[in-house]
Amino acid sequence: MSNEPLRCAGALIVAPDGRLFFQRRSPSRRLFPNCWDMVGGHLEPGETVEEALRREVTEETGWRVSEILTQVGEYHYVGDDGLARTESDWLVRVDGDLAAPALEAGKHTEYRWLGPDDVGLLDEHSDVNDGLIRQIAERAFGILRATE
Repeated sequence: MSNEPLRCAGALIVAPDGRLFFQRRSPSRRLFPNCWDMVGGHLEPGETVEEALRREVTEETGWRVSEILTQVGEYHYVGDDGLARTESDWLVRVDGDLAAPALEAGKHTEYRWLGPDDVGLLDEHSDVNDGLIRQIAERAFGILRATE
């Protein structure tokens, strides 16, 4: 087994009004159960980060990435499964009905569009993920503010 961290890609989907999309992981998920999360997942063998972003957005929402705006950051963490991960997170825009995502059955139970004043919701299970999702969201909103 490799000692290299698992590589992941995360998509912070931006609505035209500047809010970001988050979805709740189902309680049966092995990693971060019942926690709010962004769209994303592990890279498949031979897949680039961009390919993973596009695949994950379509799998988890039914939408299609129309534009990759900018990188939010790269984060290193150990999941509650004990495995190290390196995650590359990006701001993206999508095509599709933003009021009707097709959440991946069995993996996600609800979704929310959050603005900068709503990120407190992401603290709901911050003990599980050390507040990482909120940190990423705040950085993403900071980038969006700087580019307005």
